[in-house]
Amino acid sequence: MRMTKIIACALTAALVSVGSAIAAEADPEVLRVALLPDENAATIIKDNQALKSYLEETLDKKIELVVTTDYSSMIEAMRFGRLELAYFGPLSYTLAKSKSDIEAFAARMKGGETTYQAVVIGNIEKAVDDIKDATGKDVAYGDTASTSSHLIPKSMLRAHGLTEGKDYREHFTGAHDAVALAVQRGNAVVGGLSKPIFESLVEREIISLDKVRVLEESKPFPQYPWTMRSDLDAGLKDKIRTAFYELKEPSILKPFKAEGFAPIEDADYDVVRDLQKSLGLGAGS
Repeated sequence: MRMTKIIACALTAALVSVGSAIAAEADPEVLRVALLPDENAATIIKDNQALKSYLEETLDKKIELVVTTDYSSMIEAMRFGRLELAYFGPLSYTLAKSKSDIEAFAARMKGGETTYQAVVIGNIEKAVDDIKDATGKDVAYGDTASTSSHLIPKSMLRAHGLTEGKDYREHFTGAHDAVALAVQRGNAVVGGLSKPIFESLVEREIISLDKVRVLEESKPFPQYPWTMRSDLDAGLKDKIRTAFYELKEPSILKPFKAEGFAPIEDADYDVVRDLQKSLGLGAGS
């Protein structure tokens, strides 16, 4: 009986300890904030130091910026509780949502809208004037879990009767800027990426309109969402929402090419889920 009581007490203490750890984790001292790896990681971290300072001040928390090696790594990091906040692309969000208890709460706003477009671009020297000119050639996409550098442009090629593996060879470069550079250098005759990122690359003179042309723009899709763990402390979640909704500082918003962040809900991304299904892309794509 005495041994039974000792074991019972030990188990109770362990459960209390675990419960306390879980409760403490809901309001951590450090918030790990992941940024989408759609461009060079060092550049992303450098460009978002102002965001880090803003969140540390408004939330009274230490902020650790995280840029994973790819979209899949970011999804898995959220799945295993190694992130508190994450800035996903629409497709990577829906994939993460299917594996994790997270919620979308804010989306990038530009021109008063929380939507954006993808573009399909072509190499001018290769005489690419139309999407159909990709037939029998190489096409560049970004990450397999990217919305605007994979899902949307692939659907645009499908709309022109071109199927990957059958009508053209697809290659994944990992990031939007790498897609644009691949097309500019002629490593691919056609590529797909985010319109805002493409315009930024042109503005920064990384991409030349003398070498690359836009072949087609997509219809609008819901913007990149900010997400957070659903099991965070309710008071902390309210502070996080307020911090993003009230964010108006241009220097912080510039890396996001945004005017601000507006409320958004999970149901807004059903259009992305529907497109994913129509292309026959599984949860691991």
